[in-house]
Amino acid sequence: MYSILIVEDHELIRFGLKIAFESKDFISEIFESTTGEDAISAVKHKHIDAVIMDLGLPNMNGIEAAKEIKKINKDIKIIILTSHTSESEVINSIKAGANAYCSKDINPERLADILSTVLEGACWFDSKIANIVLNYFSSNINTAKSEFTQSFNLTDREQEILDYICDGLNNTEIAKILDVSINTIKVHVSSIIQKLGVEDRTQVVVKAFKNNLFSKNII
Repeated sequence: MYSILIVEDHELIRFGLKIAFESKDFISEIFESTTGEDAISAVKHKHIDAVIMDLGLPNMNGIEAAKEIKKINKDIKIIILTSHTSESEVINSIKAGANAYCSKDINPERLADILSTVLEGACWFDSKIANIVLNYFSSNINTAKSEFTQSFNLTDREQEILDYICDGLNNTEIAKILDVSINTIKVHVSSIIQKLGVEDRTQVVVKAFKNNLFSKNII
């Protein structure tokens, strides 16, 4: 069971999200904030597993709030839910630690499914956002490619798991495909994170796209 925080300054949207999530059996408690500052305070004083974050907040925007929340607890999952789809906002959200980026026109039931997979360790971007991410990082792929592909020393199994992570699969799904225990996958994921010099799965995906660390043709 997970606790989530909805950060949205529009009352009707916030109410609709709360109604959509209340019926989900994997959610134990739902908190609400209307500003980035309130969200940061909530994270400091409550146990929160995931944050549904709007970008267009008053005063402190969602990207700034996400950065501060990740500083407090890097394990908190952040799902950006916004109508903002400019390249700079998408890329800066990912750099701030966002685990998922969804447009506000998404079906609430689909959003709940995405939240569930993100809580289990997956990253998710809708198709419009994914294209922005791919175009941004693919533009820098050719620089020092051979240096990057040789320096991380991933094993064949770690490379295979990295590909699945970048496809958006969580640990449970990867374990099922590879027919191994979820604890085995967690060990490999921890090793990948350490070798890439990052802090979480989202940063793994960003670094993989930026440095072309794929054994299959994802891009």
